[in-house]
Amino acid sequence: MPGENLSRDEAHERAALLSVDGYEVDLDLRSAVGESDEAVRTFRSVTTIRFRRTGSGTSTFADLIAPSVNAVTLNGRPLDPAEVFDGARIALDGLEDENTLVVDARCAYSRTGEGMHRFVDPEDGEVYLYTQYEPADARRVYANFEQPDLKAPYRFSVTAPEEWTVWSNGAGERDADGVWRFAETAPISTYITCVVAGPYHYVTDTYRRGDLEIPLGAMCRKGLAKHFDADDVFLVTKQGFDFFHDNFDFPYPFGKYDQAFVPEYNLGAMENP
Repeated sequence: MPGENLSRDEAHERAALLSVDGYEVDLDLRSAVGESDEAVRTFRSVTTIRFRRTGSGTSTFADLIAPSVNAVTLNGRPLDPAEVFDGARIALDGLEDENTLVVDARCAYSRTGEGMHRFVDPEDGEVYLYTQYEPADARRVYANFEQPDLKAPYRFSVTAPEEWTVWSNGAGERDADGVWRFAETAPISTYITCVVAGPYHYVTDTYRRGDLEIPLGAMCRKGLAKHFDADDVFLVTKQGFDFFHDNFDFPYPFGKYDQAFVPEYNLGAMENP
């Protein structure tokens, strides 16, 4: 319904009005573990969006589904969350030719495969997170312009429990402050960004073809490690790479290639570059 889900006319109008230069998304997922009321368990999401006004008009909206918003700033001007946020959208008025929007929100973990899914392994109590955004659920994890024709580069940073590993679209590593920082992506749509985080069992390999080397990774929850046939996964993966390189004569463009076998996944599979 309009007001929560984007209509075709609204998407057309917003795409005509603005162009997105880039996102910086900072997530703090440490709240995923520890004692808490599961019904109100949330995580902090701080998003910075840089965008340009390319059409006529001075107002638009950003998308966000979250229990609460702590602060909204547009071009250095604080906006009252109580006035501009209705639970699904953030109203933005007074746009300039170049704009910077910063949204500090509390987003909810999911048990439905929408947004940031949180799973507790009943065997050992370990917590596993992963995102699923198709078709329009990235707005449950960070503020954005949730429509595929407003592509932009993304730079993610994630604070997670010390014993966890975190993966995203780009290559990443943990810095001296314990924050996982990931390489900026090429321009992509909101719904194919991703974050996977937790104490996953992780196995690596490498695909080689001439001068091309692709780091391969495959992961599952620790409780399934003894059943995880990584050698077979990598064999089929390499055969697939050979097939596509033979038939398309174009090298794999996304750098690394990770496969996450995650619990309670509700779509069968999803491809995130």
